[in-house]
Amino acid sequence: MATIVNSENGKDYDENDGYAASSDSEDESSTPLSSQVTNGVPVPERIKHHAKRPSKNGNHVAVPSDASPTEANMKKFMKNSRRSRGRFGRGLAKKGGAGGKGTWGGICEDYANDSGLMDPKDPNYDSDNMENCKIEAITPVLDEAEIERYVKPIITEYYEHGDTEEVINQLEDLNFGDRLHLAVVIPTIIAMERKSSHREMTSVLISDFYGRLLSQEDIERAFDVLLQLLPELLLDTPTADILLGNFIARAVADDCIPPIYVHRSKETYTEKPMRTAVEKAHQLLSTRHGLINVDQIWGISGGMRPVKYLIKQMHLILEEFVTSNVAVDAGDCLKDLEVPHFHHEFVYEAIVKAIEESKPNIIEQICSLLKYLYDSGIITTDQLKNGFLRVFEEMPDIVIDVPYAYELLDTIKSKSEKLGFFPEELEKQMPQRARKRFVSEGDGGLIKN
Repeated sequence: MATIVNSENGKDYDENDGYAASSDSEDESSTPLSSQVTNGVPVPERIKHHAKRPSKNGNHVAVPSDASPTEANMKKFMKNSRRSRGRFGRGLAKKGGAGGKGTWGGICEDYANDSGLMDPKDPNYDSDNMENCKIEAITPVLDEAEIERYVKPIITEYYEHGDTEEVINQLEDLNFGDRLHLAVVIPTIIAMERKSSHREMTSVLISDFYGRLLSQEDIERAFDVLLQLLPELLLDTPTADILLGNFIARAVADDCIPPIYVHRSKETYTEKPMRTAVEKAHQLLSTRHGLINVDQIWGISGGMRPVKYLIKQMHLILEEFVTSNVAVDAGDCLKDLEVPHFHHEFVYEAIVKAIEESKPNIIEQICSLLKYLYDSGIITTDQLKNGFLRVFEEMPDIVIDVPYAYELLDTIKSKSEKLGFFPEELEKQMPQRARKRFVSEGDGGLIKN
């Protein structure tokens, strides 16, 4: 057998078998050669070189040409295997067999301790299982229209109960953003269209806002906005410029804004009606004892007035009603007193007057008046109950002046039940006059000491 050595690649050539596999290229398979001969040396038509890939144990994998079908399948399996193809390693599968495209991960794999799941943006993030999870409620910022829609009912309700603490708690739940000054603008505009008592309550509310809900800058900004809106406010309230000057002076007296604000505003606002409002505030503060007088700039009204004065006014309302028999006027006069917490006194005075007059027509009028006041909401159920209870307690003294007081009270109670405004829970508390005990009843004719 003749063997020829190729000078180009240094491999042995056999005439019958072609190139022989060398010892350092075990993975190459024998390739058939062409029958062309150049200078007496056969030249192969094509030489195929197999890629040399390191095996899992560092050796090369060679599959001979005459390999059996099982060995061929093994080669195909090795080709599509998911095992690591790196030169170094233990020959294990990638990521324990859980890696690669289209895989679901390892069986029973636990991601609880995976640091990547701590990211809230991770699709597998579970906030319920996070121990240090902190949840905060976010209140959206309201625009001017929404603020006005929320604040107006709160201020209207405040004029009924007069509790500034409740107003502050309700406004703290709203997100004003950079519009906190509207908490002063809206109540001031509402108060301008109402009575002096409401303006006094508004000034007290602004004073309580300072330092808790609003700062000095917020209140100053609010009065700047009001001064700019003054031409429009005059259309609804002709005296809005004077009223705004009073509000500014009262805010200075309550230490909500400094006096320098008035002097600075005199230089800024030089046109009417803004100048009129600023000059009014300056006039009130520059007079002698100005700060003391400004404290009562809205007058004395509501519960600040003496009790004797309120009782006297209620007597006058009852006298006028008995004469005119117009329940609507009596209800309006009672509301003008602005003491809804003191209406039990009116109920007491009305019932006592009916007992003292002892006339059926007067009792009928008083009962119809109480019915009207109760149905219209001027007198609440609690005030009605308290008024009746006060009469029940005073019956021992009333009966001294009116001997038939118990009978008259029972008549008033019957008419009240017929009209439907007598509280049912007072049925058991109705006082009953004890029967007079005679000397001859079981005492042997003797009078006990």
